[in-house]
Amino acid sequence: MAAGTVSVGTHVSAGAQWTSPRGTLRRVLALPLVLGLTVLMPAFVALQPGAGLRDQVYWLQLVLTVYAGARLSAMILGRHRKLLQGTFWLFVYMAMGIAALAQEVVGKTPVPVAGSRSDLALAVALVLVACAAFDAGALLVRPGVRPTARTTFRPAMVSRRRLAVLIAVAFVGSGLFVLKLGGLPVFFASRMEINESIADSGVSSAGSQAGTAILRGFGTVPALLALMVVTRWLITSPRARGRPLPWIALVSLIGLNTIVNNPISNPRYWFLTVLLALLFTVFPQSPAMYRAALSLGVAAAVLIFPFADKFRYDDANTRATETTSVLDPLVLKDYDQMAMFANTITYADAGNGHTYGRQVAGSALFFVPRSVWTDKPKDTGVMVSEWMAATNTNRSSPLWTELWLDFGPFGMVAGFGLIGWVSARVDRRYAHAVARPGPAGILTLAVPLVAGYSFILLRGPLLQASGRVAIGIMCLALITTLRPERWRQLR
Repeated sequence: MAAGTVSVGTHVSAGAQWTSPRGTLRRVLALPLVLGLTVLMPAFVALQPGAGLRDQVYWLQLVLTVYAGARLSAMILGRHRKLLQGTFWLFVYMAMGIAALAQEVVGKTPVPVAGSRSDLALAVALVLVACAAFDAGALLVRPGVRPTARTTFRPAMVSRRRLAVLIAVAFVGSGLFVLKLGGLPVFFASRMEINESIADSGVSSAGSQAGTAILRGFGTVPALLALMVVTRWLITSPRARGRPLPWIALVSLIGLNTIVNNPISNPRYWFLTVLLALLFTVFPQSPAMYRAALSLGVAAAVLIFPFADKFRYDDANTRATETTSVLDPLVLKDYDQMAMFANTITYADAGNGHTYGRQVAGSALFFVPRSVWTDKPKDTGVMVSEWMAATNTNRSSPLWTELWLDFGPFGMVAGFGLIGWVSARVDRRYAHAVARPGPAGILTLAVPLVAGYSFILLRGPLLQASGRVAIGIMCLALITTLRPERWRQLR
């Protein structure tokens, strides 16, 4: 290996990616998987007893659930691993599909629906149309075409020297995060305690969350990304495995991430990002791991996420889980996305109107303090919740809501068409990058990270998600080097 560059690629022989036994197994699993996601699970939810109405909202929600189940099945069973598209359909199926259908059956929602049933029906219809637009955008990309010599670009690589800088940034950022919050015990108590420690630290001024976003971002993102790079380096480089320093870095980074990225002190969606990013980094070409991640993601969303409040509260404030129906975990907990979309439609129709890019601008410029930008927009979930006079304003604002509020229905549909097109192109580039002999590029690290973080981006609000996005981009830029002539010498 030439000095100065880290190999984070994957070596495969031609024809080794897909073998006959794997194809046979995929065919065997196809029918039960498709039936399970598109028929059995929606039917199980729909046939549960409940006080919900069987009106237009119910039938639209059932159509959306079946459609998302069919698309998720296609992602799981496809010959090519599509990380961005797969995680998109996993989120849609669970959060906007199964969970919202369960709420219609039971007749309860995690947050009150302020408007009429017609607003809720419009929200479901808009989600369905936007998902179709996502599919249409993805279909514009031909997945089976490999880049030619004319269209292939030389990938950016990971510099070893810059990796050392990133590791240093990770330890400094995480160290400051730990010290600012009062030491290690806070990270193994509860999310309530760590939030109180952040509030007491004085990082975030009154009415501004920029300081909190930056502190959390630098405390968690560099540590995760450094662990991903070092892990990939050790997997692909025999020379690195024969040296003590990469192993020391790996063990140290595992310890660091255990502190700052554990499931006790972090939101569940961020810990899911950590798990998926590491999984796809270690197994970038494994069809079994890709399919297992999407398949088990459905089970985790139903069985694990709703009961993970244990880590949110301390013993004195732990809320008892009241269960009168098997669907209650999907009705009383996290899945408020469809209801909040309907509330946003009601909010706009009540005279507030659309914001024409203002909300997205506030998310992109999250780092600007409110003392400088006095009328800086609040995150969408908080803004709508305050308009509803809700006690709890920590509500989601899914990407459908953000785009609709800023750009109207046509802008939302166009936005999802563009997202589908970009996702398909990136998935195709990623598939070629991990199959290329020799060290691959930054893409092999960025795509797993984005795939995991897409749950947070899709759930929203964007303003809360922007801090880690910006710091992740900065970290990727830090370790990137464009030296293809050096790359060709790596073996």
